[in-house]
Amino acid sequence: MAGIAVIGAGMGALTAAARLAVAGHRVTVYERTRTYGGAVGGFERDGFGFDTGPGLLPLPAVYRDLFVKTGKEPLEACVELVQVDPSARHVFADGTEVALPNASRAGVVTALDEALGTPAGQRWGDFLVRAREAWDRTRRPLLEEPLWDDWSVLAAREPYPAVPHKRLLRTRRAATLAEVGVWELRDPRLTALLEGHALAYGLDPRTTPASAAVLPYMEHAFGTWYVRGGMRELARAVHERCLARRVEFVFGAEVTRILEKDGRAVGVELADGEAREADFVVAPGGFGGLPVRVDGEVAPQQGLPSRLTVLLALRGARPEGTAHRTVVHSVDRDGELESLFGVAPSVPGRPTVTVLRPDDPALVPDGGHEAVTLGAVVPAGAEIHDEEVDALVAAAERAVPGLRDRVLWREVRTPADIARETGAAGGAVPAPALAAAGGRLLHPANSTGLQGLFTVGGWSHPGGGLPHAGMSGALVSGLIVEGPQFRGSQ
Repeated sequence: MAGIAVIGAGMGALTAAARLAVAGHRVTVYERTRTYGGAVGGFERDGFGFDTGPGLLPLPAVYRDLFVKTGKEPLEACVELVQVDPSARHVFADGTEVALPNASRAGVVTALDEALGTPAGQRWGDFLVRAREAWDRTRRPLLEEPLWDDWSVLAAREPYPAVPHKRLLRTRRAATLAEVGVWELRDPRLTALLEGHALAYGLDPRTTPASAAVLPYMEHAFGTWYVRGGMRELARAVHERCLARRVEFVFGAEVTRILEKDGRAVGVELADGEAREADFVVAPGGFGGLPVRVDGEVAPQQGLPSRLTVLLALRGARPEGTAHRTVVHSVDRDGELESLFGVAPSVPGRPTVTVLRPDDPALVPDGGHEAVTLGAVVPAGAEIHDEEVDALVAAAERAVPGLRDRVLWREVRTPADIARETGAAGGAVPAPALAAAGGRLLHPANSTGLQGLFTVGGWSHPGGGLPHAGMSGALVSGLIVEGPQFRGSQ
């Protein structure tokens, strides 16, 4: 039995803590704030409730596995999971709309043909077949196994089987997501649908490798889920599972340094100077200067994405049949991308907006009101002004007519709020690991150069997103329990 110090109570850390405790270790979590969950937060006021972090859960199998491995009660006994259908409604720049069924390739093909005209559905369906091949090639090394020592193999290989395309008398294959859209999908609305999956993680589709095709594939193959009561309920359930496994939590305890002796981590030092001994230390990626990129260099704040979230308390009931999620695509795609990823990143004037309208009585004071969450990507460290919030609300009104007239009050969550709650510089939000692109979108391995020190969470392998956080916790626990020979779940 080893003593293990876990720094932070984000979802990756909680997942690792529960698994390590079940394996018989003494686990203590040191969290600098007064609560758990990291980016999975919530906000309540006047009977309204909102998610301030992720609003939906892809790949729930990750957390189902956690609950199976750490206790008798399955995930569904601890939270109520609801499959969202349609998966999303999309409002394109030209005003065309389409609602895509959840986890149904045939249904998506039909919906796209009806909304956009043939052969839009067939092109998207053929793309999903190719995306599945990319998924099959990368699933284990990117999600289920510790990062290989020879990570350059993943960095160099493009797993997406792009269709040959004749251009300027030469045969070429799409190397980026934007090229997949232009060369293979050949419809600006399908391109927007594809690029929206990258943009949701703050990735520039013009430079993001074609391997990012796995992002829409995951959603179509495994569905999109909501946790009744809000995603904060998932964090609560994982925290309670940790308590049931006798994980000790010390809140309001900021770790300022990892203690070392003879080339090994031996504990942590708190802000008040107190030293706490441990046989192993689990830290968030980037903690104390740990690398947040696979090349070993700490990523600069500039150029990383964050999020602007606007919580709206509305008068009037949620109309029956309203989609849980609507993506309102920008009417100025090039301008938006240049604002976010250009030489001088700024808040886009015409952003792509995600509108979440959950059908959940727990989030409203009564049936005559609605809780709506708007979200958009902004640069990390961006200062948010009223005009930028107003632009977000105005864009959302393309999906919710009369929205501004229904607003009782609004609460704005900026990159500064994310920085305060998660500790990430500038409120930066990590993207999932992706193959190719020279390793630019890989993340540091969970093991480190210091024996006994491991990293967990979105800034380490396999990157950002709720499922990936859970996977990082599983990988760290495997490396500690089984040692360097651990090769992932079977």
